[in-house]
Amino acid sequence: MTIQEFFSKYHFSANVDFEALLKTFDRQMDIGLSAEPSPSSLAMLPSYIDTSRKVPPETPIIVLDAGGTNLRVAVVWFDRNGKARIEDFRKYAMPGTQGESLSAEVFFDTFAGFLEPVCQRSEGVGFCFSYPTEIYPDLDGRLIRWSKQVDAPAVVGKRVGSCIAEALEKRTGRRLKLRVLNDTTATLLAGMAAGMSRQYSSYVGFILGTGTNIAYIERNARIAKVPGLNPEGSMIINVESGCFDGYDRSEFDYDVARALRDPDEGIYEKMISGAYIGTTGLMMLRRAAQEGLFSKPCADALLAWKELRTIDFDNFTHNPYIAGPFADLPMTEEDRRTAQALSEPLFIRAAGLTSVNIAQAVIRCGEGHDPLHPVCVTIDGSTYYKTVSAMFKSRVEEGLRTILEPRGIFFDTISVDDAPMVGSAIAGLIA
Repeated sequence: MTIQEFFSKYHFSANVDFEALLKTFDRQMDIGLSAEPSPSSLAMLPSYIDTSRKVPPETPIIVLDAGGTNLRVAVVWFDRNGKARIEDFRKYAMPGTQGESLSAEVFFDTFAGFLEPVCQRSEGVGFCFSYPTEIYPDLDGRLIRWSKQVDAPAVVGKRVGSCIAEALEKRTGRRLKLRVLNDTTATLLAGMAAGMSRQYSSYVGFILGTGTNIAYIERNARIAKVPGLNPEGSMIINVESGCFDGYDRSEFDYDVARALRDPDEGIYEKMISGAYIGTTGLMMLRRAAQEGLFSKPCADALLAWKELRTIDFDNFTHNPYIAGPFADLPMTEEDRRTAQALSEPLFIRAAGLTSVNIAQAVIRCGEGHDPLHPVCVTIDGSTYYKTVSAMFKSRVEEGLRTILEPRGIFFDTISVDDAPMVGSAIAGLIA
């Protein structure tokens, strides 16, 4: 069996039909914004943040960044060139991640304790809360469910912003306004700091790390699911693009899904993000071992593997002689050549899918047709910047040019240090 025959048998292709996938993305985005309940895998969550307001310089705002094992607190202000200045920075363990189940009262009081040392520095807080959350027009947020192993079940269903504010008021007598936003929305807003020294026409925020998501600015006239919006205005939409189901999965993808607790959630995310590519590679290599594409000693060793980290898979694909778990396999030169030839297409596919994800958001915002005012695409996440196989980052950028240049759309991809904190500060200042 040749490698191409193997891929065909298991319904895998590294070639992404950009135009067909863009149309499917656009259709599901329309459905997700419609007034009628309808089957779309894209949640299209309104942020209720209008980016038309300017960021006031030299105005301090408190920032909370809760997104994983760590929680960060700081005070941020911007100089007149848009440079973020971060002060009073402190880092804590995220409540509920230390092996003890927390009640809602303890959870919110713990957050209040983190805010107490800086609560006199500002009247408001920009709160980047990177968990599935329904945002309300007052920029409070109701937790839909926990992820990332946080153990505080009583917090689910509660408005996290107002509950923390109440806990802080009990401690200090001071009431602050917390403005809650998603980390992808914060990444988009971080680009506005760069926009203070350059005139961008619109902004997109994209994250590709452990997971993936994208946010863009949509015209209110197209957000039918929210009645009463000013049709002349706009707001940031959190697409939740990691849940997109409009691309056909290979048998390797189904193998990964069957091994997880949430087989039908995060379908797109499982094809491109750092939490899953290594597992997909392992499933593919094991199938190849069963099909006789490797020598028997190598195949037997691969079939005994229980896990494969994305970083190890990426490093081997980029350099098949690098130290790591693959170095311990009894591989012949032909085995090594076969493993690399099998593995690189997974990264090529991921780059193509990433290009479409970003490009569709850029197209959707309807801007960028003047080279003086391109669309600013702020990209965050270790998988995007650290993946070395298949010239991943360059391949994504090539895909963006292939899609956007014929449409006459100009864009600029940037990175912003501490993007979640910077974006949260902007949200606190303009919302």
